[in-house]
Amino acid sequence: MTTTFPLPFRRVTRDTGGRLGRANFSVYGLLVAWVLGSIFPFYWSFLVASRDSSMLTEAIPPLVPGGNFFANAQRVFDTVEFWKALGNSIIVSGSVTVSTVLFSTLAGFAFAKLRFRGRNVLFVLVVATLAVPTQLGIIPLYMAMAEFGWANQLQAVIVPNLVTAIGVFWMRQYTVQAVPYELIEAARADGCSMLRVVWHVCLPAVRPAAAFLGMFTFMTSWNDFLWPLVALNADNPTVQVALEKLQSGYYVDYSLVLAGTTLATIPILVVFVVLGRHIVAGIMQGAVKG
Repeated sequence: MTTTFPLPFRRVTRDTGGRLGRANFSVYGLLVAWVLGSIFPFYWSFLVASRDSSMLTEAIPPLVPGGNFFANAQRVFDTVEFWKALGNSIIVSGSVTVSTVLFSTLAGFAFAKLRFRGRNVLFVLVVATLAVPTQLGIIPLYMAMAEFGWANQLQAVIVPNLVTAIGVFWMRQYTVQAVPYELIEAARADGCSMLRVVWHVCLPAVRPAAAFLGMFTFMTSWNDFLWPLVALNADNPTVQVALEKLQSGYYVDYSLVLAGTTLATIPILVVFVVLGRHIVAGIMQGAVKG
């Protein structure tokens, strides 16, 4: 059966014989499978964290959480200084995220919309730093931090990551399309300084990109392991260094490790929920305007 819908300027024909329903079912089936596959590692971590490690040796492991999660979580806090590690990671990741979004937005706006001598050369140099492996700079970076007296302090982890080349590149590419020159000229004609132009014109337009950069930066900083391991000592760890201590013995208690991993995942989920709303809101706003 074929149904024809009259429109003012064209005729659109839709097949109602069921093929559209089958296509929707397959799409939703793939989406459900993808969501379940994405959630399963988190559920498995919580499942093991709520039991003891003996479940891993069972032929058919249980798929229902047990009642030992809070006991295993208490063991995590008793084994390592997990509260201090959580606080350090929140301070480091929060500071790095705010500074990276701020400086990357300012630099991206300058590279995208301002005209100054050497702009292209400077931008190429910024992008070229992405080709340098992080491991090559660990020794000289640690020597610099020790020279400043920041060894074993949180400044040694925060300051080198205040701005990133990928953040500048991302914000520059988004600002080129999101902020028209006409808006900048109109704001300047109304007497706005360049900082007010950035605040009132640029930031509202690049909010989805800034939210994504903030979420990506927070996750990267929260999950960073190598540099905090080098720069900080055992008495002042971040979350990832503290989790490494849980599995440093001869016998690894996976229920203990995954309980700590589950606790360490909660702040990332909170940040994802908060910033994800801004990303969706920005996308919907752009879709409505389009």
